[in-house]
Amino acid sequence: MARHIVLIPAAGGGARFGSAVPKQYAPLAGVPVLARTLARLHEALAPDGMFVALSPDDLHFDRMAGRPPGVAALRCGGVTRAATVRNALAALASSCADDDWILVHDAARPCVPRDALARLVEHLRDGDTGGLLAVPVADTLKRSDHDADAPHAVATVPRAGLWQAQTPQMFRYGVLRRAFEDESALACTDEAQAVEALGLAPRLVRGSPANLKITYPEDMALAAAILAAQAAEETAR
Repeated sequence: MARHIVLIPAAGGGARFGSAVPKQYAPLAGVPVLARTLARLHEALAPDGMFVALSPDDLHFDRMAGRPPGVAALRCGGVTRAATVRNALAALASSCADDDWILVHDAARPCVPRDALARLVEHLRDGDTGGLLAVPVADTLKRSDHDADAPHAVATVPRAGLWQAQTPQMFRYGVLRRAFEDESALACTDEAQAVEALGLAPRLVRGSPANLKITYPEDMALAAAILAAQAAEETAR
C-alpha cells in the first residue's frame, strides 16, 4: 500500500523577510512558523513519515520547540528550493517506493486548512502522477515594464484558465525522482513545473486563500489572524 510522506524544504534564509533568523523560525503567536506548519500537517494527515530538508549549517532546528514527534532532519539543503528537493529525494531513495506519495509543502505555509489537505489526498489517491493545491486567479493581472523603481503597466494579461499554485504538491515518488533527474528541473519554481516537463499534467485541486505563504514581516499578523479564526471555528464545531 502506498505511503504518504511529507517533505518540507526549509533550507532558505528568507532574505525578503528581513529577520535576524530565517522566516521559518520566526515566532508566530509564540511558536516558530515551521513548528506550526509541521503540527498542522501531522494532525491533519497523520503521514507515514515527515522530513525537513535543512541547510547543513542550520543551528535552529534541533532546539526548535513545538515540533511533533517523529520528524526527521535531512541536512541536504541546496542553493535553491529545487536543489534542496532534488537532494532530499535522493536521500529518501532507500526508504521510498516508486508509488509512495510525497507531499512537498512550504515551510512558511502554516495555515493550510485541514479540509484542503483532505481534499488533495482524496482527489489524487487513485492517480498515477499527482497534483497540487491551487486557486483560480480572481484579480486582474498586469504586466509591467522593467523599471524597478517606478514600474508602469504595459499590458493586461487574460486570467481565464490561470491558477495560483500553492502547496502541498503531491506526487508519486518515482515521478518526482524522474522529474528532478533532469538538470533543467533546478530552474523550476515548484515541483509541478518539473513534472510538467516530463509531459505529464498535474491535477489542480481547489485550495484556499487561507493557505497563506509568509513572505514579508507584515504577513505574520495576517497568518496569526487566520490561525485564530481557524481555532475558533474548530472550537465551535
